[in-house]
Amino acid sequence: MYYKYTAECVTIYFMATITIRTDKAVDEALDALTAGGKSRSDAVREAILLASRELRHARLRAEAEALRNDPDDVAASKRLAAEMDSIRAW
Repeated sequence: MYYKYTAECVTIYFMATITIRTDKAVDEALDALTAGGKSRSDAVREAILLASRELRHARLRAEAEALRNDPDDVAASKRLAAEMDSIRAW
């Protein structure tokens, strides 16, 4: 449970609980991640957040690659760059 205090009110946040089944590989990975004293919950939360960031980055890379290979987008970028050069002050 987390508390957030403001001048007007107190907001209480509850954390959801999940249950997962682990196999030997996951148990070994959790053991490695918690060897320094980190809790299993913290290790799992960090791993989920890391996986989410990596997925978001992969999607952004794929989108950027698609735009880079889109002839219409490349042409529009070149037109915009030329227009910006023509109005540049120096």
